[in-house]
Amino acid sequence: MELFADPPGAHLYPEEARLVARAVGKRRSEFATVRLCARTALAGLGVAPGPILRGPGGAPVWPEGVVGSMTHCDGYRAAAVTKNTVVASVGIDAEPHAPLPAGIERLVALPEERRTLDRLTRTHPAVHWDRLLFSAKESTYKTWFPLTGLWLDFGDCVITPDPDNGTFHCALNVPGPVVGGRRVDGFTGLWRTVTRDGAAFVATAIAVPAPALS
Repeated sequence: MELFADPPGAHLYPEEARLVARAVGKRRSEFATVRLCARTALAGLGVAPGPILRGPGGAPVWPEGVVGSMTHCDGYRAAAVTKNTVVASVGIDAEPHAPLPAGIERLVALPEERRTLDRLTRTHPAVHWDRLLFSAKESTYKTWFPLTGLWLDFGDCVITPDPDNGTFHCALNVPGPVVGGRRVDGFTGLWRTVTRDGAAFVATAIAVPAPALS
């Protein structure tokens, strides 16, 4: 579920409102709209509406049996949810499709990733690859944390985008999570760019399949 604007009067439960009681109005609106997206998506799974609070590390606390992820940036809010019998973990992120602020790329990208960004910028200049890299690492963290409960630094993974198929691979530089008794050493995700009402966005998403039931 995605929205490109904040509808007036988006509802917050009292427990949610307390989380942003000291935030500026723009932040409260984003917070309410992304939860509207999440509750709408949850309704598609037959889940009754309720507060979506924060757990350890700031991750959303989803209803029992559900995995999900939320994202928001200027002009865009979205949520993705599904049953944990289908997907073990999901991470989504959206960013303005524009270059990263000066100096941020060197904080985010490893040397091998910077070489990849340089190559892709020459061959596919229509995409802001530095911003896509940042978004892919955000989606990676949102996927990683529910499986491990651990922090993941920008340098703990290597992102390799595929410019032709709209995918990317994330290779972990640290021991990966164990899902269904199997160590996961990396993730594969999707990326897209979109323009809406003159605003451009880049979005990334990762879904880790749930272990097959025997």
